[in-house]
Amino acid sequence: MEAVIGIIFTLIALVVVYGIRIVNQYERGVVFRLGRVSKDVKEPGLRLIIPIVDQMQKVSMRTVTLPIETQKIITKDNVSIDVAAVAYYQVVDPIKSIVEIENVVAAIYQIAQTTVRNVVGQTSLDHVLSETTALNEKVKSILDKATEKWGIYVSNVELKDIQLPDSMQRAMAKEAEAEREKRAKIIAAEGEAQSATKLGEAADVIKAHPVALQLRNLQVLSEIAAEKNSTIIFPAQFMDTIDSVKKFMEKEN
Repeated sequence: MEAVIGIIFTLIALVVVYGIRIVNQYERGVVFRLGRVSKDVKEPGLRLIIPIVDQMQKVSMRTVTLPIETQKIITKDNVSIDVAAVAYYQVVDPIKSIVEIENVVAAIYQIAQTTVRNVVGQTSLDHVLSETTALNEKVKSILDKATEKWGIYVSNVELKDIQLPDSMQRAMAKEAEAEREKRAKIIAAEGEAQSATKLGEAADVIKAHPVALQLRNLQVLSEIAAEKNSTIIFPAQFMDTIDSVKKFMEKEN
């Protein structure tokens, strides 16, 4: 009897020692009982399984950062660029992430790299540079749909580094410089047009009031006289102008 009791206690001890598992807060435990997956996923905490009969694999539920290495891509307009990206994903179904795919990290990396190459390759260079947000969303949508059957949710994809050839960078710099020169010339031309309009209006006023021209001459002479080293010569015509101004002032008075 004592031997039987000893065997029972030994079996209980083995169950306790080899059957206890600790599941962390960020993990879930998938249990395989005699090779068949159990639908009961082990939640965080102290969990008990049957030794030998049960096997448990822990799956991390945290968001994973997956860098996508730089790769050469030819855009729709035949420009070769180097593009690097980064993807963020997390497991939402731990059973599918183990049963449906052998190596989920390698699979997501390969499909992410291929998707980035395909999406960028179908887009022109100008669109890649100006509509990066739309491309990120498109790549994310394709990846999320492709990995859904593996129990994976892709939360975000970012094209983080786009490198252009040196010749293309020089061409774009010249284009930007030419665009700035064009805007400068347009602004100068608009200024000249406004100036010509105002001069035309002034000419109409002077035509209606001839004395205004004489007063303007006097104003210019006054500005010239402000310089100490200036010599002013009054031609006879100018003296006639002064007489005309005096007569106009007397007439007004």
